[in-house]
Amino acid sequence: MKKKFDLELFLNEPVSRKNGISLFHQIYEGLRRAILSKRLPSGVKMPSSRLLAKDLKVARNTVMDVYDQLIAEGFLDSKARTGTFVAENLPLELLETKRAENPAKSTISRHIAKRARVFGETSFWFTPIKNAPRAFQMGFSAIDEFPIEIWARISSRKIRTMPRKQLDYGEAQGYPPLREEIAKYLTASRGVRCETSQVIIIAGSQQGLDLIARVLLDEGDEAWIEDPKYNGAKAALLGAGAKLVHVPLDSEGLIVKKGEQLSKKARLAYITPSHQFPLGVVMSLPRRLELLEWANKNSAWIVEDDYDSEFRYEGKPLMTLQGLDNNNRVIYIGTFSKVLFPSLRLGYLVVPPDLVEDFTNALSFILFHAPMLEQLILTDFIREGHFGRHIRRMRNLYAERQKVLINAVKENLEDFLKIEKDVAGMHAVAWLKKGLNDAEIAKKALEQGVYAPPLSFYCTKVKLPDALLLGYTGIAPAEILAGVERLKGMFKSLKV
Repeated sequence: MKKKFDLELFLNEPVSRKNGISLFHQIYEGLRRAILSKRLPSGVKMPSSRLLAKDLKVARNTVMDVYDQLIAEGFLDSKARTGTFVAENLPLELLETKRAENPAKSTISRHIAKRARVFGETSFWFTPIKNAPRAFQMGFSAIDEFPIEIWARISSRKIRTMPRKQLDYGEAQGYPPLREEIAKYLTASRGVRCETSQVIIIAGSQQGLDLIARVLLDEGDEAWIEDPKYNGAKAALLGAGAKLVHVPLDSEGLIVKKGEQLSKKARLAYITPSHQFPLGVVMSLPRRLELLEWANKNSAWIVEDDYDSEFRYEGKPLMTLQGLDNNNRVIYIGTFSKVLFPSLRLGYLVVPPDLVEDFTNALSFILFHAPMLEQLILTDFIREGHFGRHIRRMRNLYAERQKVLINAVKENLEDFLKIEKDVAGMHAVAWLKKGLNDAEIAKKALEQGVYAPPLSFYCTKVKLPDALLLGYTGIAPAEILAGVERLKGMFKSLKV
C-alpha cells in the first residue's frame, strides 16, 4: 500500500510568523523531528513544494529551501520525474531514537586520562547562589564602578577604524603595542625588569598557569606549592602530571628550608609573595632572596603570581620577586580580570628571554592568540591613562569597602569572629571563635545566601585555626552590611 504524507504528522504546532523563529527553521525542524521519530516513516512521498507551501501559507521558495537542506543532510531523497521521498536509510535514526528514549544512560565504556580527573577532583569552593547578594565572594572587581562608557567609546572607535588586516590571525605572543604598554606599566609600577619581547598575552591567569606547567614540567616532576594554597595553581600543576610538595608558611612567607627538607629535587615553586593567597602574608626580603638562591642553585623555576598587587592600601606596592632576580629563574604572571572585570579574560606572562620561543610555540597550539579586538581596546585604555586612573580609584574604593566590612564584623560578630585590617588584597581572613568548625560554619552560611569559604578548604597538610575568607572588593557596602546581618542571624541560630 502506498504511503501518504499527512501534514498533521509533523506539525506539533502551527507555523507562525509571531514566535520569533524563522519559517524555514519551523518547517525544517518539524519535518526533521517527524522523520527521526518515524511519524513520517521511510518511503513516504512528500507533497510538492508548491502544494506544501499552499497548505502552510508560506512562500514556495521557503519550502524549496527546506527540501534542499533535508536532501543535503540525507533525510529526503529526490527522484527525477517521480518526486521527493523520506529516505530509506537514515544514519542518524538510531542515534536520535536512543537519545530521546533515555538520554541519561549509556552502556558504552568511556576512558579519560588520569590527569583529566584532577579537574573534577580539584574545585573552587563555590556553589552558585541564585537570587541572592554576592557577599562575600572573593576575587571579584567592582564591576558596578567600572568606566563602561569609556570602554564602549574606545570599542566603537576601534571597530570603526581598525584595518581589515587585524581581522586576520594575530601573533601568538600577543598584540605588540599591548605588550609594550604592559612592559612599561610593570617596569614603572611593579619594579619588573623586562622588555616588550618578554611579555606574552594569555587568556587569563589560569591559562597562564596551565601553559607554565606544560612548558616547564615533565610528568612526575616535583613542584613546591604553598600550604594553604590557590587551588587553580594546584589543578594546573597536577594536570601536567607534577608531584606536589606542600610547603608551609610562617610570618615571612613560604619556608624555603622546609621546602628543601621535603623535596631536594623540585623543578618549580609556585608562590604568591606580594600578598599570599589566602592568608595575606607578605614575603620578607630575606626570604625572597633565599628562594631566589634556591632556584639558581638547583636550576629550578619560580612562578610569581602577582594576582592582586595593585591593591595595596598603605605605602607603595612592594617590589616584585622578578625584579630581584639576576639569573632569569622567575616567570611572572598577572591578570586584568581582577583589576578591570572578570569576563575580559586577558592576562600576561613575563618570561626569561630564552624561554620566550618555547612559551610562544606552546601557546600557538593551545590558544593561537588571545582575542584581537579586546587587545586593541585594552591597549588604548592603558595608553590614554584610563587604566592608571581606574586602579587609583579602585584602590581608594576597596580600602573603604574593607573598612565597612571590618567595622561591621567587629560591631556585630565580635563574639564569633576576629578580623583585622589588612594593608593589601581583595579579601579578609576572619578567625573563628575556638571550638567552631570553619567547614560547617561555611556550609551553614551558604544556606543563608552568604558565600564565606572556609580556610581549611585551601589547606592540604598544614593545620591552621578555623577561619572564614570574606571578599569585599566586588561587594557594594549595602551588600556587605546585609551579608554581616545574615551571618549574625546564622550564628545566633546555632546558639554558640
